[in-house]
Amino acid sequence: MHEPRPSLMDLALRAQDAEQRRKLSYEGSFADYLALLEQRPALARNAFQRMVDMLEHFGCEPSRERGARRRWKLFDDPLGGGRDAVYGLDARLEELVATLRAAARGLGPERRVILLHGPVGSAKSTIVRLLKRGLEHHSRTDDGALYTFDWEIDGARIPSAMRQEPLLLLPREARAEVERRLNRDLGREWTLRIEGELDPVSRYWMGELMRRHCGDWSRVIEHVRVRRVVLSEEERLGIGTFQPKDEKNQDSTELTGDVNYRQLAEYGSDSDPRAFSFDGEFNVANRGLLEFIEVLKLDVAFLYDLLGASQEHAIKPRKFAQTSIDEVILGHTNEPEYRKLASNELMEAFRDRTIKIDVPYNLSVKDEARIYERTFHASRLNGRTLAPHALEMAALWAVLTRLEEPRQGGLSLVRKARLYDGESVPGHGPEMVAELRRQAPREGLGGVSPRYVQDRIAAALVGERTTVTALDILASLESGLSHSSLVSNEETRRRYAQLVGLVREEHEQLARDEVQAALAADGEALDRLCAKYVENVRAHATREKVPDAFGRPLAPDERLMRSIEEKLEIAEARRDDFRIELLNFVSQLQRDGRTFEWRSNRRLLRALEQKSFEDARDSIQLVTGGADVVDPEAREKLARLRTRLMRQFGYDELAADELLALVSSLLARIAPRARGLEAA
Repeated sequence: MHEPRPSLMDLALRAQDAEQRRKLSYEGSFADYLALLEQRPALARNAFQRMVDMLEHFGCEPSRERGARRRWKLFDDPLGGGRDAVYGLDARLEELVATLRAAARGLGPERRVILLHGPVGSAKSTIVRLLKRGLEHHSRTDDGALYTFDWEIDGARIPSAMRQEPLLLLPREARAEVERRLNRDLGREWTLRIEGELDPVSRYWMGELMRRHCGDWSRVIEHVRVRRVVLSEEERLGIGTFQPKDEKNQDSTELTGDVNYRQLAEYGSDSDPRAFSFDGEFNVANRGLLEFIEVLKLDVAFLYDLLGASQEHAIKPRKFAQTSIDEVILGHTNEPEYRKLASNELMEAFRDRTIKIDVPYNLSVKDEARIYERTFHASRLNGRTLAPHALEMAALWAVLTRLEEPRQGGLSLVRKARLYDGESVPGHGPEMVAELRRQAPREGLGGVSPRYVQDRIAAALVGERTTVTALDILASLESGLSHSSLVSNEETRRRYAQLVGLVREEHEQLARDEVQAALAADGEALDRLCAKYVENVRAHATREKVPDAFGRPLAPDERLMRSIEEKLEIAEARRDDFRIELLNFVSQLQRDGRTFEWRSNRRLLRALEQKSFEDARDSIQLVTGGADVVDPEAREKLARLRTRLMRQFGYDELAADELLALVSSLLARIAPRARGLEAA
């Protein structure tokens, strides 16, 4: 008997974690909170310390990128299923984490604005978004718990206006001893510091209650209820965001709060903290993180507020004293805005209080391709198919636009990209990468944004074709240059178009290599070719004849032998010596009861593959011959080749045929040149 299907309400209730809800709803007295701190002193850490603990909560692993030791797993976007994962920036993210770690230890960066600087679309906003999301999640865990307090006065519940740390309720003369006690049991690389003062609302009620209880602090603190708080950007709890707008419609009250006119009528004065809304972005972000979007577009007056907040950890709400804040301030800006800042002498104070961390574009083709794979995953293509290497070629073009021409002779721009990608390049070792980067320190701060490439891939995918190849995407990238607002001048447009041509050449070589590899996968054909070569060499040495397919004796095929030997780089003058050495080697193996394993010789294997590829030209060129070509044997060879391309490299039938058509056209171009050389 089947169990009844649960209702939607049942499913919703099952998803609830009662124990988790109980923990998040914690409430206790101030004395209860001090008892908690006795057991877990780290609960009283500041915003920078909490940020570092959050990053360590997600952990790190050894980085695969040159120049970086670790990759912090938060930037794999574990909470979003990898949707916002950041690739190719491990070294920059490690620099950011090191800055936050120094700030957590109180070494200076905690009094600076951390500025992420880079071109548009380089993942600056994504990095901040992941930090926000990580803080939200961490504040829900036991390790990330943080607490604030409310006042209970005459039956009313009055929350701390800025969700402040309950330890700020301690009398100043008691703080040093409490700090020593907590740090003795902390066991962290940083120390706890009770810094700052109560916000104006709490300061008002502290004074009011001290008067009511004749200065007895122990009676005052009985009015305090400590509760757990969960950070949330949506609810504006501990995470704030500020974005520049029209200067005429924006003032500093958006940062520091404003008068609550509904309360003003009750309390009668705009200097009464009860008639003030501490809901500016600085207030909202207290205990967490404040993001400044395009921070350098702010009016100068806003920048002064920002400097005070970072340097003094305090803000100045209108008609109130300096108000303490505890938050990480992260801004981001693009290259033109930063150049304007650097050239403005009046902004020296801001530059002096800023830690700039460059966030360039990817210079790794593999990592750039991963960005596009995340966006154009097969599950999101609605029945369309991306052929193998389509995204890789788009990524290669994007990286080439960001690179500077290498100064080393013999190193092309494409080879430089391959070196940066960790590939081996003849004549240039991986140790050269550091020197190349030193010679071009601004690489990655210019070039094409991933957004442009994604837009052009999307344009190629909405056409009539169900299978989109690398050539389709390259054509889309090139055609989009003529009306892209990001391509600033005609010279840049021409350069980017030329780079499309370079990537096409790379794709053509890749197509030849894959067809050649598919041919090489026919092991029986290579066995026959090798056996035929050895048979002709033996007949040549013994001056005998070689039977053809019909048993007729023919002279050894000199053209066959030389075509393979030339690929082995055997000079004409050494051909006879080489053939005798080969026969002696094969004979010795036979006497020892062993078989000639030609596949173990990489040079011979490569030569046989190349010869097989040349012999298959006629079959491959059937693709352009269409139905007029009726040779059944050639068609069978072509069908086997298509099947191997699909099986080995993941092409569908249409993409495999187009690949063969491309290689066919390349061979058609090569053949006339080859015939001309033979005639000469």
